[in-house]
Amino acid sequence: MKWIKAARLRTLPLSLAGIIMGGALSYCTNFNSTIFWLCIATATAFQVLSNFANDYGDFTKGTDNDDRVGPKRTMQAGLISKKEMKNALILTSIISLVLAGYLSYLGTQLMETKFLVLFLALGIASVVAAIKYTVGKNAYGYSGMGDIFVFLFFGLVGVLGSKFLISGGVEWLDLLPAMSIGFFSVAVLNLNNMRDEHNDKANNKNTLVVKMGLSKAKIYHYGAIIKGMTFLLIFSILNFSSTWQFLYIIPFALLIKHLHFVKNTTENKAFDPELKKVALSTFVIAILFFLGTYLSC
Repeated sequence: MKWIKAARLRTLPLSLAGIIMGGALSYCTNFNSTIFWLCIATATAFQVLSNFANDYGDFTKGTDNDDRVGPKRTMQAGLISKKEMKNALILTSIISLVLAGYLSYLGTQLMETKFLVLFLALGIASVVAAIKYTVGKNAYGYSGMGDIFVFLFFGLVGVLGSKFLISGGVEWLDLLPAMSIGFFSVAVLNLNNMRDEHNDKANNKNTLVVKMGLSKAKIYHYGAIIKGMTFLLIFSILNFSSTWQFLYIIPFALLIKHLHFVKNTTENKAFDPELKKVALSTFVIAILFFLGTYLSC
């Protein structure tokens, strides 16, 4: 049970949204279901690895303490020792690399070798990024770089990479839904950082929220959500074939309500319940985008 808690399965929907979006973009062309599900498994492994690393990194740096607003993590609660988590990080890294390697091989076996090398490199980079967010002296999550990496790996790599492996190629317009998922994912991270602003500042975790302050972080947040919605709408308009393609608009109502809540909130801890709302909205948007694509083919 303690390892299930450490894996923080509630974070999986957001990490899988990009894969589902990539699958949707592939569906009407050359959809390979085996590679799609392998992408899902690989993304799950990366997310669990990231959660283990965050548990370890934030605890060892003292950021996970009694002043932290969010749910108490396993090392902070004394459920998992430092040695146990180190071993779990090694094992999960190996599993992630094996899955990424097999996925890269299957997805590029009919292509030039350079594509296999590219995706193997991306797999290694994903493992390093998952660990280095909070672990080590130069953890990028402690210097305000987390937003960039989330945008890249949850958005561009997740969507475009999965589409390329599933269908054998990408188009320039695919950048729009990829950036959309990227911005929604950044919004989730920003919410997390707005919630933890005071504790992060006290422990030298210099997130963008700590650097900008809450007022500017809210404006940044509005931009991320609005861009996420806008880029998807532009993509659907440019690729219009059926009104089913706009099914994903339904959760936009929840996101707009969320923006109103953020605007009127001054208590950092009040952002905590909003994390789940935005993460699940992103996941549902991806699911409905897939369904709309399926009905439009």
